[in-house]
Amino acid sequence: MASLFDTTRNFSIYAIPAAWVIAFLPHAYAASQSKSFDNRSPRTYTQTLEQDQTISKANKSRIIRAEAAQTNGFKNLPLFATAVLAGNLAGLPASTLNTLSGGYLISRVLYNLVYINNTTEGVGHLRSVVFLAGIGQIFTLFVKSGNVLRERAANLL
Repeated sequence: MASLFDTTRNFSIYAIPAAWVIAFLPHAYAASQSKSFDNRSPRTYTQTLEQDQTISKANKSRIIRAEAAQTNGFKNLPLFATAVLAGNLAGLPASTLNTLSGGYLISRVLYNLVYINNTTEGVGHLRSVVFLAGIGQIFTLFVKSGNVLRERAANLL
């Protein structure tokens, strides 16, 4: 069975919808944690949640962090998708595309888990490290793509 880290078959494009799902999951978790969520006005959820006296402060904080994790995931998604497309355009090897795309997905799952469950400053720092690891995967895709395209252009001259 082929894996995301397969060295011969390119699965990187599939990582884009997978990243969307990973970005969405914290919201699904948050919405399931209280009766305050109203799908008619989902963007007011955290404000409504603040007024809900039936939920503990700790649970409210976890829900708010889950919503923030979702926002961060969707803000990162265009950069990741562009990097994957750049890598495919440049013709990076499947092993490179799969490894970096898979690494990014893993970093986002870890980011969500760390962010949602964070209750200390130390874990907050860990969240930042995990975030930067994911950004590192993206930037590596861009740099490798740029190098290939630069070399290809130089060989045409």
